[in-house]
Amino acid sequence: MLRLSSVGRFAVMAGVAAMVATACGGTNTPTSTDVGQGSLTGAGATFPGPFYDKAFLDYSIKYPQVKVNYQAVGSGAGIQQFIKKTVDFGASDVPMGATDIASAGGDSALTQIPTTLGVVSVAFNVKGVDKLNLDPDTVAGIFLGKIKNWNDPKIAAINSGTTLPNKAITVVHRSDGSGTTFHFTDYMSKISADWKSTVGTAKSVKWPTGVGASGNQAVAQAITSTDGAVGYVELAYVVQTGMKQAALKNANGKFVQASIDAATAAAGTNTSVSPTNYSITNAACDACYPIAGFSWVMLYTSYSDAAKGKAVVNLFKWLVTDGQSDSQDLQYAPLPAAVQQPESDQSRGLAGTRLEAFP
Repeated sequence: MLRLSSVGRFAVMAGVAAMVATACGGTNTPTSTDVGQGSLTGAGATFPGPFYDKAFLDYSIKYPQVKVNYQAVGSGAGIQQFIKKTVDFGASDVPMGATDIASAGGDSALTQIPTTLGVVSVAFNVKGVDKLNLDPDTVAGIFLGKIKNWNDPKIAAINSGTTLPNKAITVVHRSDGSGTTFHFTDYMSKISADWKSTVGTAKSVKWPTGVGASGNQAVAQAITSTDGAVGYVELAYVVQTGMKQAALKNANGKFVQASIDAATAAAGTNTSVSPTNYSITNAACDACYPIAGFSWVMLYTSYSDAAKGKAVVNLFKWLVTDGQSDSQDLQYAPLPAAVQQPESDQSRGLAGTRLEAFP
């Protein structure tokens, strides 16, 4: 059996154990003798899906004794599969809460790690409109169903020089349990008291208006195929499909489009990231994009197959350090250095997990 013993509530992996650190010679890349072996299965968030696909493939090429099969089925489904122990790791765009942690066996049974930093774009498809500004009032009005047409005076007032058509707005949202939805609704609850009281913040909510689609890819497809559509989707999907995205007015009054640099700026406003302190939506800085968030994986602290357990440890140790190089080309911001390897706080960041082998 291989066990990960935790130090503090936020036990994660960049200072993985003396055994791994010594074998790695002090680097973040495990050697071929240290990585374990086996076929690993994971499931969960679609938000980091493109990054995981690329990174896991690169890791398997480097270390062919480890294969990784990741299914982007949504954060809610990933958590449930993790709880049921049908996967080796789960993935979610929001950390597991107390109820799910209890269902999975309690704090001592699992470890949660931030793996990447993603950006939620507000994408639109309006014939003849290439640039669009939206402020908190108009975003809230659109997604609450109170602003129904693209030529509404409130939208026109912040888009001087743009001809907006008299066309109905079609809101597209996620229909599945989704961390992307959590980050979006977290933002909405911060900018709109009406939204906070009537809809709230969650991975699944009762939508006031619009049509649903399952997964980021399906939302992107629905937007691109519907004239007059607007919705929220992870930036990687926007870039891959050439979608148009709105510039959002941030907490400092600046209109900013989604980008990895703008996400990095937002992440810099939270200096103590943990599974209970992770929100960076509506962050206050001139360069901050207001809808960004960390994405997480959940690992068991004990694996009955020691070789597979070692493979899990080394895979994610690599992913949160050297593996971050795969992120930027796919429109994910690398984890801040303080999240990868905090200098002193052993109960936070990635320095709180020990690797222990048991016969």
